[in-house]
Amino acid sequence: MAKKIIRKSLKQIKKIDASPFSIYWEKMNYYFLAAGLLVVVVGFYLLSIGTWDSFSSLVIAPLLLFAGYVLIFPASIFYRKKSIQEKPREDNSAIGKS
Repeated sequence: MAKKIIRKSLKQIKKIDASPFSIYWEKMNYYFLAAGLLVVVVGFYLLSIGTWDSFSSLVIAPLLLFAGYVLIFPASIFYRKKSIQEKPREDNSAIGKS
């Protein structure tokens, strides 16, 4: 005999409305990301102008690219506002305290 396949109705399927990343990415994170993109684009522009041995191609552009990729992009990912939470009051009746 063939087995009957039970299909889930639309009510049984859970839909995820909110992105799981929405709790981490705030307005400031997007500002850091935009600043990083701007710094990287300016770095590549300075790398492309002038001769290969110019000061902007050898010094300024690599510094900007390093700052964009190594400092600003990770800052946009890892930046998080510190939440102000009340610290629990220490209880003097704990073991070892008198």
